[in-house]
Amino acid sequence: MGTEPRVSAVAPAGGDAARGAQDGSTKAGKMPEGEKMRQCKQGAEQQQKEDEQEGLIEFYGSYQELFQFFCSNTTIHGAIRLVCSKKNKMKTAFWSVLFFLTFSLMYWQFGILYREYFSYPVNLNLNLSSDRLTFPAVTLCTLNPYRYSAIRKKLDELDQITHQTLLDLYDYNMSLARSDWSTLSTRKRSSRSLLHHVQRHPLRRQKRDNLVSLPENSPSVDKNDWKIGFVLCSEDNKDCFHQAYSSGVDAVREWYSFHYINILAQMPDAKALDESDFENFIYACRFNEATCDKANYTHFHHPLYGNCYTFNDNSSSLWTSSLPGINNGLSLVVRTEQNDFIPLLSTVTGARVMVHDQNEPAFMDDGGFNVRPGIETSISMRKEVTVRLGGSYSDCTEDGSDVPVQNLYSSRYTEQMCIRSCFQHNMVERCGCAYYFYPLPAGAEYCDYMKHIAWGYCYYKLLAEFKADVLGCFHKCRKPCKMTEYQLSAGYSRWPSAVSEDWVFYMLSQQNKYNITSKRNGVAKVNIFFEEWNYKTNGESPAFTVVTLLSQFGNQWSLWFGSSVLSVMELAELILDFIAITFILAFRWLRSHKTHSPPGPHPCSQDNTAFPDETLGLSAPHRFTVEAVVTMLPSYNSLEPHGPSRDGEMGHE
Repeated sequence: MGTEPRVSAVAPAGGDAARGAQDGSTKAGKMPEGEKMRQCKQGAEQQQKEDEQEGLIEFYGSYQELFQFFCSNTTIHGAIRLVCSKKNKMKTAFWSVLFFLTFSLMYWQFGILYREYFSYPVNLNLNLSSDRLTFPAVTLCTLNPYRYSAIRKKLDELDQITHQTLLDLYDYNMSLARSDWSTLSTRKRSSRSLLHHVQRHPLRRQKRDNLVSLPENSPSVDKNDWKIGFVLCSEDNKDCFHQAYSSGVDAVREWYSFHYINILAQMPDAKALDESDFENFIYACRFNEATCDKANYTHFHHPLYGNCYTFNDNSSSLWTSSLPGINNGLSLVVRTEQNDFIPLLSTVTGARVMVHDQNEPAFMDDGGFNVRPGIETSISMRKEVTVRLGGSYSDCTEDGSDVPVQNLYSSRYTEQMCIRSCFQHNMVERCGCAYYFYPLPAGAEYCDYMKHIAWGYCYYKLLAEFKADVLGCFHKCRKPCKMTEYQLSAGYSRWPSAVSEDWVFYMLSQQNKYNITSKRNGVAKVNIFFEEWNYKTNGESPAFTVVTLLSQFGNQWSLWFGSSVLSVMELAELILDFIAITFILAFRWLRSHKTHSPPGPHPCSQDNTAFPDETLGLSAPHRFTVEAVVTMLPSYNSLEPHGPSRDGEMGHE
């Protein structure tokens, strides 16, 4: 016959194909159509429609299908090469290695970023501000340890003992009255006398590594081969501590200071003694062209630096500088001539000055410097504020409440204050008494060898451990998160000048009733002022925030895969789908092992011969192509049954 056109049709296997087979079987076997069959056909058609519709939640049938769909549709660069080259195993292996190597390098960079983030780096921010500045507190000391009348007798006795010691060691005869020494030499050496305890801790000469006592009539030796020091022993004299100095001046001063502290500790109210004479030390005081008065300063006594005066320490009425310059600061004229000083304790003349913030103790040993007599010292200041980040960013404290050291000072927390408090607590715990230079803890008393015989031995041993940080004070005490410092620079000039000194000293003698004995070493002038109106603030800010971390992650992800946030969501979806498929397969496996009997027959499957492909078609929802051969219909006259012979003739044609 004519041309037979071919028409390709795509039909679901479980729908039309099964229905076609069903119709063919019905016609072939002339099966009657009952009510039950119509219901089964309607159920099959309904199932077909449900299969063609997309479900709300669908999962893949296998891991291979999942990864193939991901690699074919993801926006991550390089993933598609894993499936498009699957027919070339060499390319597939190459791209797989390259893909996972890139992933490894990216996550290595992620680890570096995580480590940097959790190291909590900071950025230093520098700000310059201009405003009216609060003038700092200024402490000025006389460098003249005062001979209090309450302890004058014991100090005279100590001077006599020192005189004899220097005479024995260096053949040096001090200009002291010999009348008192004769009385001292005939005094009984009781266990509570000063002479007894001084002789228990005598000065000795040390030759290199061996500490020996100097014989009374020893021949002269080369003094360069000897060191001088003193020995401090335990209460049972089983262990001794050798305190030696290469300089005889330092040794005598330290030895004298040790006994001087014991004398002060014997006076319960020695620190409360107020024998200061402000007018005899401060000849003139002016701030911002206005005269100072007693309301502008406070007084305290330092064992080594004498009477000290702190200006502008009253928080209720603080000075402020409206303009920078020498005329808008503090100007002092002070007396530097020492009449009642202790020559064996203080070996310098002049005054000691320190600039510090309000509500902070003046540690003259740490931040002070000396003012020379006969010199005008001009000190310019620059204010600098440091603000640190607390918490994980730096080891600082806001107010010292989280520091494991009880603060013995009544002022604001500072690191030096904490270190001294830490040493004092260890001193009380180890030695049973407190060091006289630091505040007294509750329930303790100051060290005195009248009561604590071996406290000197304990103190110097503890001091050595403190300097080596065995006590841990430098680790326990942290820096404050906010602190104010003043950068100082000084200039010097002769004051008064040679042409003006006569009238200057005359006016001072008339106004302050000062009997001038040494014009050049009698007075000194100090000017303290702000150099400029600006002050610097050093602040800290986090260098690595969460936003910065995410930005760096994005940069690394774009560098290695050229993708975006949505690509990350695709990867997260892949992981979730993988987990879901794993749970589904595991659930099916457990269910199949729990069910031992085969499932019952389907209600529409009593006659399996009539519908041989119905169950198979419904259980395998896949698509296939059916090719149908369409022939031209014969004419009306030729419509008659065809037998086998007719079929053969047609095939022959």
